[in-house]
Amino acid sequence: MGAMLSATYAQAEVRVRKSRVDPARTASGRVRRSLQHRPSPTSPALPASSPRYPPMPLLSFDFSMSTRDPSTLDDEDEPPKRWYHYLPLFGRSIASIAPHPSWLLVLVNHYLRSQNSTSSFFVHLAVSYTLAFLAFCSLIVCVARDPGPVTLPKGTSEEETDDLGLQEALIATPDFDDELTPLKWCRTCWGPKPERAHHCNICGRCVLKMDHHCPWLGGKCVGHRTYPAFFHFISCVTLLSTYIGVISARAFWWSLHNPTSVPDDTTPIHELLLTAAGFIFAIVVGSFTIYHMYLISTNQTTLESLSPFLLLRYLPPLPASLRLSDPPMEHELSYKQRCLVRDAHSSVKLYNIGWRRNWAQVFEWNKPRGWICRLIYGGASRGDGQSFPRNPRADEMLSRLAERLATVDKEA
Repeated sequence: MGAMLSATYAQAEVRVRKSRVDPARTASGRVRRSLQHRPSPTSPALPASSPRYPPMPLLSFDFSMSTRDPSTLDDEDEPPKRWYHYLPLFGRSIASIAPHPSWLLVLVNHYLRSQNSTSSFFVHLAVSYTLAFLAFCSLIVCVARDPGPVTLPKGTSEEETDDLGLQEALIATPDFDDELTPLKWCRTCWGPKPERAHHCNICGRCVLKMDHHCPWLGGKCVGHRTYPAFFHFISCVTLLSTYIGVISARAFWWSLHNPTSVPDDTTPIHELLLTAAGFIFAIVVGSFTIYHMYLISTNQTTLESLSPFLLLRYLPPLPASLRLSDPPMEHELSYKQRCLVRDAHSSVKLYNIGWRRNWAQVFEWNKPRGWICRLIYGGASRGDGQSFPRNPRADEMLSRLAERLATVDKEA
């Protein structure tokens, strides 16, 4: 019996070590349980001359720091970033600033010196630099703002989670609130996991309504609090690139048909390069903008759109005869079941409540002048990021999918 207890304690220690529990990123409440090595009744007693070491605890959890108020979060909650994590952001900023000398040269030579059109010069200058200013405003928000810290639901106190036993700490999933579905608890960072929240392995934390991890933003995630600013940023970049490309193409076309009126021989080269750069940026960034317009219209995140097997988290319990986990895991499904989930993913939109309400969920404002923040830097999404209205037909579609999963292998 003693040997079995020792083996059980050793397995518990290995399991906890594998989970990589970080006390600085765990849920509120303290769980401190110390299991000391106990001598087995059948094991030989230690000689009196043997040195006695103080008993070492196998388990020690301190869950007191991760659920602080968002205003008190600091950089210690995340893995430290090295200088090379900011290289993509630095390169993206340089790529945005580099064309401006050529752009100013084209505007001056084409509109002021060649066509003597002062009004056109100032109009194009104002439009282009207004878009550039708006793009940099939203970029700063994306880089500086926390994408969405996970906190305990309202009404949950630390006293309610102080008395977790060893079995609950290692195996069970604490039920803080029925609204924290599905999975309720992140087994990587040991924090509460509301719906649509995901754990980012690069940042080492959970993010509310996580969309994706973006290295171009200094290695930060795009989540509930930064998604409107991110969409605002890529929209402004798309509009600015298209605008510069079109104006430069018109100026280049004019220079080809009026070579004697061009004040500088290098001006057509600048116009051609700006045309190519503008349309390349417009195509690349514009494709992302159109894709995110589709995601907002259907109320999806990038992770939800590209990961069909996330639907498994929301399925009702499947028959025990299938011998699947609850919820089932992707690797446990047969080939036919996987194909069924992929096909259902295109039609099952759990949070699609109509395109008007979907857009309002991201960009609607409550304050009388909230549209100003939306216009300048995109603002932040409404709500707490922990609960979202569901598609009224979601439960019906999930139940139908569960029934098909239970019978698809029997229909051969």
